[in-house]
Amino acid sequence: MTLNIEDTLKTAHTIAVVGLSDNPSRTSHSISAYLQRQGYKIIPVNPMVSEVLGEKSYNSLSDIPEDITIDIVNIFRQSRYLPEIAEESVRRKCGFFWAQQGVYHEKAEQILQQADIPYIMDSCIFVEHRMIAR
Repeated sequence: MTLNIEDTLKTAHTIAVVGLSDNPSRTSHSISAYLQRQGYKIIPVNPMVSEVLGEKSYNSLSDIPEDITIDIVNIFRQSRYLPEIAEESVRRKCGFFWAQQGVYHEKAEQILQQADIPYIMDSCIFVEHRMIAR
């Protein structure tokens, strides 16, 4: 499978952000706010908050209504949680799996490869988007 980050970012509409904090000083919040300003629909996934950036927060990817297509899952969680999130992404039929800079797990990579879900790990979606948007 050929990975084309530019095409993914240009065609995506909805990004589920796993670990999105309601604290504006957190990286997950500032990057998600940036993406929202760029026109993406942000869906917070965090059982600890009810709303972030004016959007209802869900406990898990599975709790997001099925009629919502998730183009990208952007993960702001520790690497150890990636296999579980990858499995849930497969069950939920998410389009692209993106683990933020410093986040990687070999088992998650195997799960995504077996399911033929495109992915990138240890990469910042903000940095990639800014490079493409130039």
